Amino acid sequence: MHSDPVPAPRSRPPESEKITLNLGFVDLGQIDLLVAEGFYGNRSDFIRAAIRQQLVRHGEAVGQAVARRTLVLGLQRFEAADLRAVQAAGERLHIRVLGLAVIADDVSAELALATIESIQVLGAFHASPAVRDALAARLR
Repeated sequence: MHSDPVPAPRSRPPESEKITLNLGFVDLGQIDLLVAEGFYGNRSDFIRAAIRQQLVRHGEAVGQAVARRTLVLGLQRFEAADLRAVQAAGERLHIRVLGLAVIADDVSAELALATIESIQVLGAFHASPAVRDALAARLR
């Protein structure tokens, strides 16, 4: 019995990035009190809600800054085929992302260096260690 090869699943970028922050004991105690009183499910829920509230409050300023800086908003993913097409066209990329920039695992350090002139990411940047090291001087 012969079966067709199963294509490898495409790796999906994570939905979030873990951060660490330090809070004063009084602030932390107040958050814990709100959690205990049932306003929030846990500390993380409170912190996410507070961050969303501040982002909404400053939404217009964020929108203006995104436009002024010509940033791509959201997820921008680059695979080897994309970068080979850029290389074939004799072009080089200036990547500017607010959100998540992903250089796929099929991209070699050499291909990244040959095609990416600069990279600025406000948010998270995911790439293999070799690509990350190769682009270190071009990261802003």
